[in-house]
Amino acid sequence: MCGIVGIVGKEAVNQSIYDALTVLQHRGQDAAGIMTIDKSMFNLRKANGLVRDVFHTRHMHRLTGNVGIGHCRYPTAGSSSSAEAQPFYVNSPFGIAFAHNGNLTNAHDLEKEVFTVARRHINTNSDSEILLNIFADALTKISDFEVTPDDIFDAVALSHAKISGAYAVVAAIIGFGMVAFRDPNGIRPLVLGKRTTLLGDEYMVASESVAIDAVGFTFVRDVAPGEAIYITEAGQLHTKQCAPMAKFNPCIFEFVYFARPDSFIDGISVYASRVNMGRKLGEKIKREWAELDIDVVIPIPETSMDVALQIANTLDLPYRQGFVKNRYIGRTFIMPGQTQRRKSVRRKLNAIKSEFKDKNVLLVDDSIVRGTTSEQIIEMARESGAKKVYFASAAPEIRFPNVYGIDMPSANELIAYGREIDEISECIKADGLIFQDLHDLVDAVNEENPQITRFETSVFDGNYVTGDVNQDYLERIDKARGESAKGSPTIQTELSNLEMHNMSN
Repeated sequence: MCGIVGIVGKEAVNQSIYDALTVLQHRGQDAAGIMTIDKSMFNLRKANGLVRDVFHTRHMHRLTGNVGIGHCRYPTAGSSSSAEAQPFYVNSPFGIAFAHNGNLTNAHDLEKEVFTVARRHINTNSDSEILLNIFADALTKISDFEVTPDDIFDAVALSHAKISGAYAVVAAIIGFGMVAFRDPNGIRPLVLGKRTTLLGDEYMVASESVAIDAVGFTFVRDVAPGEAIYITEAGQLHTKQCAPMAKFNPCIFEFVYFARPDSFIDGISVYASRVNMGRKLGEKIKREWAELDIDVVIPIPETSMDVALQIANTLDLPYRQGFVKNRYIGRTFIMPGQTQRRKSVRRKLNAIKSEFKDKNVLLVDDSIVRGTTSEQIIEMARESGAKKVYFASAAPEIRFPNVYGIDMPSANELIAYGREIDEISECIKADGLIFQDLHDLVDAVNEENPQITRFETSVFDGNYVTGDVNQDYLERIDKARGESAKGSPTIQTELSNLEMHNMSN
């Protein structure tokens, strides 16, 4: 999962892009980059690290220009390299800078086509670079020395026809403007904003509406699945639907975990959807755990706090903050490497012992992926004096790999894979474990926008909306990922060939 932003302004955009990336930092903490256009030249700064650490004053002074894009990244296959930081760029045609959030499921076939047909070289293991070259090659075939809106839309349509997977893209083209488009299933989010100044209208696209708000733009709307947005350097807005069978299938994990609560995605308030999750899970706990003597409801900071508060209200129980979070430690779920995730949990959280001592506590988290964090937090609660520790998850059991840009590609890493709920409970050492039902989760989110009839829920039910993911595919990536952990360079190459390109998102 990554954050992307692009602005076509009337004045320098470097500070606004920087500010937008800081509020999208939750989407990726591995690397950050900004590319601006000034005097028909790209100005680029990108490196590993948080936004605040990558950009210093000297870098910002060099990022001149009224058009620019930015990206913050986390690695999708567990390792990290500054060579994979985005934006990427190609010199032909014209000069295109490119940032991508998502993951392609047919990257291996596309990589072959880029090399053998388009005669383009891919210099990284990133599927984002493949996507860039697919788009660049399409634009080369369509346009001559000038680029019209129809040229842009035709190039996006050609790209849609070849690409499968999840992608939200922003690109800047020297001499012409900015392009943004979203996959035909709308798996990854993308929003459009506008600001009117004395010099004219400015436009912005970003992964979440909170970035639009943070830099003083006004939210206009979500970019539709399959739609392309083209804003010229002069600030003229052009839009077109570029995929014939486009439909909404937004990733439901955005609402469970990734997105900020103050964002709206596809007309859905992330905060309100989490409140609904809490109400529905609270009702299930009331039905199925009526005999339990729960004294207090405690969230695991911080995504689950809104869910836990609503559970407490539904159960008429006290709600307490039992953990203090160190805000200078990154999100453990998106840290590369299981060892680093395990070590970071106790540095990230510390228990308030008085809230646990001699109590039966209900801990609430947004989800359970690998179980590493859950097990250690339950252990912390017991060490703080809890008599019994029950655990509730706002999401159902995660039993299937994600192939659309979330760092859980191996089924063997998922604690729910091949286990029943009582076995999972035993693994994390809980006195009781309850999960949200999938239909309740979908209803909780759908309640905020009934027009969206389907969500991407493959990690829960194994139904992959792109229709090109089968068991053979999953077994290949599972095998490749497992063997790559042993450090074999040939296996790393195989991983690249199996669509799980490191840091592609």
